[in-house]
Amino acid sequence: MTPVFEPTRSFCYQFGRYTVLEEVQKLPEVTSGGEFRLTDLAQQVMDKYLTPDQQQMRIKKARSDTTEPVHSIVKFFTAFIAKENDIFIRVGAGLYRAKNSEDISDEALEEVALEEGADEAAEFEGWIYAFSFPALVSITGSFPLKIGKTTSNVEGRVAIQCKGSASFDNPVILGRWQVNRVGPTELAAHNILKARGKWRQNVPGVEWFNTTPAEVAAILAFIGSQ
Repeated sequence: MTPVFEPTRSFCYQFGRYTVLEEVQKLPEVTSGGEFRLTDLAQQVMDKYLTPDQQQMRIKKARSDTTEPVHSIVKFFTAFIAKENDIFIRVGAGLYRAKNSEDISDEALEEVALEEGADEAAEFEGWIYAFSFPALVSITGSFPLKIGKTTSNVEGRVAIQCKGSASFDNPVILGRWQVNRVGPTELAAHNILKARGKWRQNVPGVEWFNTTPAEVAAILAFIGSQ
């Protein structure tokens, strides 16, 4: 389903991900197995849904006063998702060709967007979550908690993070809090915990803290009140 147009980076991300990229993969230039220029096909799909005026509307960057046109942002997200998930084979000089690939889950796409440099994705509404493993949980004080973020499904996000890890137990989700601007909110919570000396540096993975769900909830309530 094509999202309703609005001049925001959230729209550009959703439109590029769910409309442009999906329709590009069905175009004859792609299904024929020949070489194609992704930016040209993305523009072809955009022309189908967006007016020239909508495509030229400029949007402020997340952490800058500079602006970019909608068509450029949509092309960025389309190419970013395609590249990071190996949807197409890159031939060179901006050219690609199709490849057979397994379906890519929403959680896998989000993993890329949140962890590999798409700052725009971090500006969305989402969830801050805390999980640990049963053997680590304490009812009397602080214990190791992973504090992370997601823009969709907490269970799916945690499953991806634990997949392939050297763990002999299943993770247990101990808290989830819906927030605005999930990226900056997570960063602020991490910094507060670090300032309190709660960060666990010498452990496998990142974003682990000696804390409790109650302390995380209190920190997020404080951040949300500012």
